[in-house]
Amino acid sequence: MATAVGLMLNLLGVAVGATTIDPQSPGATPGAGAMTLAAGAWLLVSTLIGLGLGGYIAARLSGNVDKADSALHGLSVWALAFLVGTAVAGSYATGAARTVASGAGSALGGAVQGLGSVAGAAGQAIDPRAIMERARSALTRREDPRQMTSEQRMAEIGQIAAQRVAAGSYEAGARDRLQALIAAEAGISPAEAGQRIDQAEAQARQAAQALEQRARAAADAVATGVAMGSFWAFATMLLGAVAAALGSMAGARRAASLRGDAGWGTRDGYRIR
Repeated sequence: MATAVGLMLNLLGVAVGATTIDPQSPGATPGAGAMTLAAGAWLLVSTLIGLGLGGYIAARLSGNVDKADSALHGLSVWALAFLVGTAVAGSYATGAARTVASGAGSALGGAVQGLGSVAGAAGQAIDPRAIMERARSALTRREDPRQMTSEQRMAEIGQIAAQRVAAGSYEAGARDRLQALIAAEAGISPAEAGQRIDQAEAQARQAAQALEQRARAAADAVATGVAMGSFWAFATMLLGAVAAALGSMAGARRAASLRGDAGWGTRDGYRIR
């Protein structure tokens, strides 16, 4: 009963919340913060109502006359309701994940089969050792950059840049070779080519630092969200336990009504009103 009432009230909250969304008039739609706050408040209220009613019914049906025993019935309702809710949510999430995984597998199946032969043929081309060997060969080759074609210069510039990114530093002579290649390709002096390299590296460092800051900010936001969500879940469970216990205590029967002779008492072995 507690789970059913909570679910029913939550569905009502979803219906009411959906009616406030107006795609044709974005200004009339409540903001995301207001919607989140309202949804959280309604979830808390519906949970407390459901658990309070569930505790009341459990104590009423048990026929207990002791408040403490009735409170234990309410706490049992609270525990079972949350366990059932967690199991249902976990089952739903697992089913959704399986559906997504199955769809992704079906979509990628044909692509994987089609790429199998291509990957086999390209395996030698993407061998890291082969790449490093070609890079070393390019660095040791001392062709005059001015006598090379534009495609040859760009290919060697790409090799040197890839080695710089992978190793974090230039190999011996690679910096000067890169400067000469850029000077010949752009038709500028070696000094100006060196300035361009320095500017590019500075921009790359700034981009890396900005990316790191964004990643740290995102991680901090996730951690804060998890912490706040956990605190709210803890508070909801605690208040739910209180609501279930109070509801069950309110549902405890009176001793006279349990015997079916309300209004009667005993004195010296005789029944009296």
